[in-house]
Amino acid sequence: MSPTVSGRSTLLRQLIHRFIEERKQAKLESLKKLPPDDPQFVELAAKYLPAAWLDDAARRSSQLQVVTHALKGSHPDAKGSSLCCDPADLPVHAEVGSHCLPPDAERDVVGNAAALDVYKLLKLRLEGESQSLLALAQAQDADWLTALSDDAEQARRWSDAFAAMAQARGAASSHQLAKQVFWRLGGANEADDPSSYHLLAPLYPTALVHRVHKVLEAHRFGDAAKAAREARKAGQWHPEPVHDYPHLLLQKLGGTKPQNISQLNSERRGNTPLLASVPPQWNEGLPRPPLRVSSLFQRLRSWPGVRDEVDSLAKFLLTDPERVEATRGRVQTHVQVLVDALIEFTAWARELEPGWSQDASCALPIAQRQWLDPEAQAIEPQARLFESVAADFGVWLNDALRQRFKGERVMDASTAREWTSLAEDLLRDLEPELSHAD
Repeated sequence: MSPTVSGRSTLLRQLIHRFIEERKQAKLESLKKLPPDDPQFVELAAKYLPAAWLDDAARRSSQLQVVTHALKGSHPDAKGSSLCCDPADLPVHAEVGSHCLPPDAERDVVGNAAALDVYKLLKLRLEGESQSLLALAQAQDADWLTALSDDAEQARRWSDAFAAMAQARGAASSHQLAKQVFWRLGGANEADDPSSYHLLAPLYPTALVHRVHKVLEAHRFGDAAKAAREARKAGQWHPEPVHDYPHLLLQKLGGTKPQNISQLNSERRGNTPLLASVPPQWNEGLPRPPLRVSSLFQRLRSWPGVRDEVDSLAKFLLTDPERVEATRGRVQTHVQVLVDALIEFTAWARELEPGWSQDASCALPIAQRQWLDPEAQAIEPQARLFESVAADFGVWLNDALRQRFKGERVMDASTAREWTSLAEDLLRDLEPELSHAD
């Protein structure tokens, strides 16, 4: 007696049959140059009848193993056990590991690459469902069994064969080409006593690696990531953050035949991302202490945002704007940003070890030393430092603009005095604040 077919079971059967039909059509496309009465067409039609294809797929499924941890990731010629572990069953640690994977994380497949079409079927999901066909086989889902065949015994046999793809094969074993680590145990045993060690055989966490790879690909090359970078470049807000992975490396597994390692490795073209395993350098890129330079502005020019601000001011002045209040206000805004950068640089320098300006390699003018180093001010006090620093600022900005104008606009001493005057107004107000910060 045939089992009752539910609506869900019908949808599952349609999904299976549609997959087989698509495989058949792809094969027919490769045979289109043959005459219609060629025996290969008849043979192909028989091979891709759903019952015939599923029976062959169940047989070939023994050549594949679904895994989350693969042995061949450590060496392509290693022969031993790979494992399929449910992330929920793994011990939870503070460090990132396979236990962090979601339940629906993609599994890998190792074995005969010619049988991968079987796994492609079992990876499918019914629309609106989170479980794959393989998960349904493992759970012995009733609708799944009915969808496979009207013959309950045959359906059970096929389903059991498919479910076995996610099970360990035989006793756990390692291999001489696999990675192995002797882990010393505590106790009084001698170092040369074999019982003093555990032999650990690390497996390649292929499911975790693929998950990390997909996240990195989205962060580096996804449409949202590209839009976020364009917005940052234009100085605009964007809802998506910009992710950077400095010093990222790619390890190549499998050489010219990445499919020999695993299916997911083949999908990544053998690429395994390696994140930089080094301590973070939070101040990377900030200027060095202003030693071996004759002016603090030789360091200020590499302070974040300074080059762009000078470029923006230069571009505006090259338009030869009218000498009106709006123009003066815009110029003042640019100069204020640059003076703010000077103040940030000053605050940063004053956080250094007091007395750094007494180093023999410090060639700064005395006023700049006292402006940046509180101890230098204590040794030889000098009033109204801001005037001297503002004058140096005016000369520096004038020279920086002259280099960008390349003769298209005259920048003389009177223009330098304008920058100095604007800087004095700002530094006069901020000098007490810096003094209190000491």
